[in-house]
Amino acid sequence: MEIRALEKYINDDAHARKALLNFRKEFFNFKARTGITINEESFYIQAFMHSSFINDLQLDKIHNNERLEFLGDAVLELMVSDYIFNRFKELPEGDLTKLRANIVCEPSLVVFASKLKMEPLIMLGRGEEKTGGRQRASIISDTFEAFLGALYLDMGADEVLKFLERFVFPHVKNENYNAVADYKTLLQEHMHRSFQKGVEYKLIEASGPSHNKRFVTGVYLENTLIGQGEGRSKKESEQHAAQAALDKSMSGESH
Repeated sequence: MEIRALEKYINDDAHARKALLNFRKEFFNFKARTGITINEESFYIQAFMHSSFINDLQLDKIHNNERLEFLGDAVLELMVSDYIFNRFKELPEGDLTKLRANIVCEPSLVVFASKLKMEPLIMLGRGEEKTGGRQRASIISDTFEAFLGALYLDMGADEVLKFLERFVFPHVKNENYNAVADYKTLLQEHMHRSFQKGVEYKLIEASGPSHNKRFVTGVYLENTLIGQGEGRSKKESEQHAAQAALDKSMSGESH
Protein backbone atom coordinates (compact mmCIF):
# COMPACT_ATOMS: atom_id res chain seq x y z
CA MET A 1 0.00 0.00 0.00
CA GLU A 2 1.42 3.38 -0.97
CA ILE A 3 1.73 5.98 1.76
CA ARG A 4 -0.99 8.11 0.16
CA ALA A 5 -3.43 5.23 0.40
CA LEU A 6 -2.29 4.53 3.97
CA GLU A 7 -2.84 8.16 4.91
CA LYS A 8 -6.54 7.78 4.06
CA TYR A 9 -6.83 5.33 6.96
CA ILE A 10 -4.73 7.56 9.18
CA ASN A 11 -6.81 10.64 8.45
CA ASP A 12 -9.97 8.80 9.49
CA ASP A 13 -8.52 8.16 12.96
CA ALA A 14 -8.00 11.18 15.23
CA HIS A 15 -5.19 9.60 17.26
CA ALA A 16 -3.33 8.38 14.19
CA ARG A 17 -3.77 11.69 12.38
CA LYS A 18 -2.30 13.59 15.33
CA ALA A 19 0.59 11.12 15.58
CA LEU A 20 1.50 11.55 11.91
CA LEU A 21 1.38 15.33 12.19
CA ASN A 22 3.64 15.16 15.23
CA PHE A 23 6.01 12.80 13.42
CA ARG A 24 6.41 15.22 10.53
CA LYS A 25 7.15 18.09 12.88
CA GLU A 26 9.66 16.07 14.90
CA PHE A 27 11.24 14.55 11.79
CA PHE A 28 11.85 18.02 10.40
CA ASN A 29 13.72 18.87 13.61
CA PHE A 30 15.54 15.53 13.51
CA LYS A 31 16.82 16.18 10.01
CA ALA A 32 18.03 19.60 11.09
CA ARG A 33 19.84 18.17 14.12
CA THR A 34 21.52 15.35 12.23
CA GLY A 35 22.08 17.06 8.91
CA ILE A 36 20.67 14.14 6.93
CA THR A 37 18.91 14.64 3.59
CA ILE A 38 16.26 12.28 2.26
CA ASN A 39 14.51 11.49 -1.00
CA GLU A 40 11.42 9.52 -0.03
CA GLU A 41 9.59 10.41 3.18
CA SER A 42 7.43 7.28 3.12
CA PHE A 43 10.36 5.04 4.12
CA TYR A 44 10.81 7.02 7.32
CA ILE A 45 7.12 7.21 8.10
CA GLN A 46 7.01 3.42 8.05
CA ALA A 47 10.23 3.19 10.07
CA PHE A 48 8.58 4.98 12.97
CA MET A 49 5.22 3.16 12.80
CA HIS A 50 5.10 0.69 15.67
CA SER A 51 2.97 -2.43 15.32
CA SER A 52 0.45 -1.05 17.85
CA PHE A 53 -0.15 1.97 15.60
CA ILE A 54 -0.93 -0.24 12.60
CA ASN A 55 -3.02 -2.60 14.73
CA ASP A 56 -5.23 0.28 15.87
CA LEU A 57 -5.92 1.07 12.22
CA GLN A 58 -6.80 -2.61 11.64
CA LEU A 59 -4.29 -2.84 8.82
CA ASP A 60 -2.02 -5.73 7.87
CA LYS A 61 1.18 -5.89 9.93
CA ILE A 62 3.18 -5.61 6.71
CA HIS A 63 2.77 -1.84 7.11
CA ASN A 64 4.51 -1.54 10.49
CA ASN A 65 8.26 -1.02 10.94
CA GLU A 66 9.29 -4.63 11.52
CA ARG A 67 10.49 -5.35 7.95
CA LEU A 68 12.64 -2.21 8.02
CA GLU A 69 13.93 -3.26 11.44
CA PHE A 70 14.97 -6.61 9.95
CA LEU A 71 16.91 -4.83 7.20
CA GLY A 72 18.42 -2.21 9.50
CA ASP A 73 19.61 -4.87 11.92
CA ALA A 74 21.58 -6.59 9.15
CA VAL A 75 23.01 -3.32 7.82
CA LEU A 76 24.06 -2.21 11.30
CA GLU A 77 25.75 -5.51 12.13
CA LEU A 78 27.69 -5.55 8.87
CA MET A 79 28.89 -1.96 9.18
CA VAL A 80 29.81 -2.32 12.84
CA SER A 81 31.69 -5.53 12.00
CA ASP A 82 33.62 -3.76 9.25
CA TYR A 83 34.39 -0.79 11.50
CA ILE A 84 35.73 -2.75 14.47
CA PHE A 85 37.57 -5.23 12.21
CA ASN A 86 39.60 -2.36 10.79
CA ARG A 87 39.77 -0.22 13.95
CA PHE A 88 40.96 -2.93 16.35
CA LYS A 89 43.42 -4.89 14.25
CA GLU A 90 44.88 -6.85 17.17
CA LEU A 91 41.60 -8.24 18.49
CA PRO A 92 40.95 -11.96 17.91
CA GLU A 93 37.61 -13.18 16.58
CA GLY A 94 36.13 -13.90 20.00
CA ASP A 95 36.82 -10.40 21.30
CA LEU A 96 35.50 -8.84 18.09
CA THR A 97 32.30 -10.81 18.49
CA LYS A 98 31.90 -9.65 22.08
CA LEU A 99 32.58 -6.02 21.15
CA ARG A 100 30.11 -6.12 18.27
CA ALA A 101 27.48 -7.58 20.58
CA ASN A 102 28.03 -4.72 23.04
CA ILE A 103 27.58 -2.15 20.27
CA VAL A 104 24.46 -3.58 18.62
CA CYS A 105 22.69 -4.78 21.79
CA GLU A 106 19.40 -3.27 22.88
CA PRO A 107 20.78 -1.03 25.68
CA SER A 108 23.37 0.48 23.33
CA LEU A 109 20.79 1.19 20.64
CA VAL A 110 18.60 2.88 23.25
CA VAL A 111 21.53 5.13 24.17
CA PHE A 112 22.20 6.04 20.54
CA ALA A 113 18.52 6.69 19.80
CA SER A 114 17.99 8.70 22.97
CA LYS A 115 20.97 10.95 22.32
CA LEU A 116 19.41 11.63 18.90
CA LYS A 117 16.02 12.30 20.56
CA MET A 118 14.23 9.71 18.44
CA GLU A 119 11.55 8.79 20.98
CA PRO A 120 9.16 11.66 20.11
CA LEU A 121 9.03 10.50 16.48
CA ILE A 122 7.64 7.05 17.26
CA MET A 123 4.00 6.52 16.27
CA LEU A 124 2.25 4.29 18.80
CA GLY A 125 -1.24 2.94 19.23
CA ARG A 126 -3.45 4.34 21.95
CA GLY A 127 -2.84 1.56 24.44
CA GLU A 128 0.92 1.47 23.93
CA GLU A 129 1.07 5.24 24.33
CA LYS A 130 -0.80 5.10 27.62
CA THR A 131 1.38 2.36 29.09
CA GLY A 132 4.65 4.18 28.45
CA GLY A 133 5.67 2.48 25.22
CA ARG A 134 7.63 5.52 24.12
CA GLN A 135 10.19 4.76 26.87
CA ARG A 136 10.25 0.99 26.36
CA ALA A 137 13.74 -0.18 25.44
CA SER A 138 12.64 -2.78 22.90
CA ILE A 139 10.51 -0.26 21.00
CA ILE A 140 13.25 2.38 20.95
CA SER A 141 15.98 -0.01 19.84
CA ASP A 142 13.79 -1.60 17.16
CA THR A 143 12.90 1.83 15.82
CA PHE A 144 16.55 2.82 15.63
CA GLU A 145 17.22 -0.24 13.45
CA ALA A 146 14.13 0.46 11.33
CA PHE A 147 15.38 4.00 10.72
CA LEU A 148 18.71 2.63 9.51
CA GLY A 149 16.80 0.30 7.19
CA ALA A 150 14.84 3.23 5.81
CA LEU A 151 17.99 5.31 5.32
CA TYR A 152 19.64 2.39 3.53
CA LEU A 153 16.71 1.95 1.13
CA ASP A 154 16.32 5.66 0.52
CA MET A 155 19.90 6.93 0.35
CA GLY A 156 22.11 3.86 0.12
CA ALA A 157 24.88 2.27 2.15
CA ASP A 158 27.24 5.26 1.96
CA GLU A 159 24.76 7.51 3.74
CA VAL A 160 24.14 4.93 6.46
CA LEU A 161 27.88 4.66 6.98
CA LYS A 162 28.19 8.44 7.24
CA PHE A 163 25.40 8.47 9.82
CA LEU A 164 27.07 5.75 11.89
CA GLU A 165 30.43 7.50 11.64
CA ARG A 166 28.86 10.62 13.16
CA PHE A 167 26.48 9.19 15.73
CA VAL A 168 27.53 5.66 16.68
CA PHE A 169 31.20 4.93 16.06
CA PRO A 170 32.50 7.90 18.11
CA HIS A 171 31.05 6.20 21.21
CA VAL A 172 33.30 3.19 20.65
CA LYS A 173 36.49 4.66 22.06
CA ASN A 174 38.17 1.37 22.89
CA GLU A 175 37.74 -2.39 22.82
CA ASN A 176 36.03 -2.36 26.24
CA TYR A 177 33.02 -0.38 25.04
CA ASN A 178 29.87 -1.05 27.02
CA ALA A 179 27.05 1.47 26.81
CA VAL A 180 25.52 0.48 30.13
CA ALA A 181 28.65 0.12 32.24
CA ASP A 182 27.61 3.24 34.14
CA TYR A 183 23.98 2.59 35.01
CA LYS A 184 23.82 5.63 37.29
CA THR A 185 24.56 8.02 34.42
CA LEU A 186 22.15 6.23 32.11
CA LEU A 187 19.38 6.31 34.73
CA GLN A 188 19.97 10.00 35.44
CA GLU A 189 19.70 10.84 31.74
CA HIS A 190 16.55 8.72 31.40
CA MET A 191 14.84 10.35 34.39
CA HIS A 192 15.68 13.87 33.26
CA ARG A 193 14.36 13.06 29.80
CA SER A 194 11.18 11.38 31.07
CA PHE A 195 10.33 13.35 34.21
CA GLN A 196 12.68 16.36 34.24
CA LYS A 197 13.76 15.21 37.70
CA GLY A 198 16.85 13.74 39.30
CA VAL A 199 17.18 10.72 41.56
CA GLU A 200 18.69 10.19 45.01
CA TYR A 201 20.59 7.21 46.43
CA LYS A 202 20.20 6.13 50.07
CA LEU A 203 22.00 3.40 51.93
CA ILE A 204 19.40 0.95 53.25
CA GLU A 205 21.62 -1.59 54.97
CA ALA A 206 25.29 -2.36 55.64
CA SER A 207 26.16 -5.73 57.13
CA GLY A 208 28.92 -8.30 57.46
CA PRO A 209 32.51 -8.18 58.73
CA SER A 210 34.90 -5.53 57.46
CA HIS A 211 36.60 -7.94 55.04
CA ASN A 212 33.26 -9.04 53.53
CA LYS A 213 30.87 -6.13 53.74
CA ARG A 214 27.45 -6.20 52.07
CA PHE A 215 25.69 -2.96 51.15
CA VAL A 216 22.08 -2.49 50.09
CA THR A 217 21.19 0.81 48.41
CA GLY A 218 17.90 2.23 47.19
CA VAL A 219 17.43 4.77 44.44
CA TYR A 220 14.52 7.18 44.87
CA LEU A 221 12.50 9.47 42.64
CA GLU A 222 10.78 12.09 44.78
CA ASN A 223 11.04 9.87 47.89
CA THR A 224 9.58 6.86 46.04
CA LEU A 225 11.79 3.78 45.88
CA ILE A 226 12.24 2.89 42.22
CA GLY A 227 15.11 0.41 42.47
CA GLN A 228 17.22 -1.49 44.95
CA GLY A 229 20.60 -3.18 44.63
CA GLU A 230 23.33 -4.74 46.67
CA GLY A 231 27.08 -5.08 46.37
CA ARG A 232 30.35 -5.38 48.21
CA SER A 233 30.80 -1.61 48.15
CA LYS A 234 28.44 1.36 48.28
CA LYS A 235 29.39 2.24 44.72
CA GLU A 236 28.61 -1.24 43.43
CA SER A 237 25.28 -1.36 45.25
CA GLU A 238 24.32 2.02 43.75
CA GLN A 239 25.11 0.77 40.25
CA HIS A 240 22.94 -2.31 40.81
CA ALA A 241 20.13 -0.16 42.20
CA ALA A 242 20.31 2.09 39.14
CA GLN A 243 20.28 -0.95 36.86
CA ALA A 244 17.17 -2.32 38.60
CA ALA A 245 15.39 1.03 38.31
CA LEU A 246 16.34 1.39 34.65
CA ASP A 247 15.17 -2.14 33.80
CA LYS A 248 11.88 -1.48 35.56
CA SER A 249 11.36 1.86 33.80
CA MET A 250 12.31 0.54 30.37
CA SER A 251 9.94 -2.41 30.74
CA GLY A 252 7.06 0.04 31.05
CA GLU A 253 6.31 -0.43 34.73
CA SER A 254 5.09 2.64 36.55
CA HIS A 255 6.99 4.10 39.48
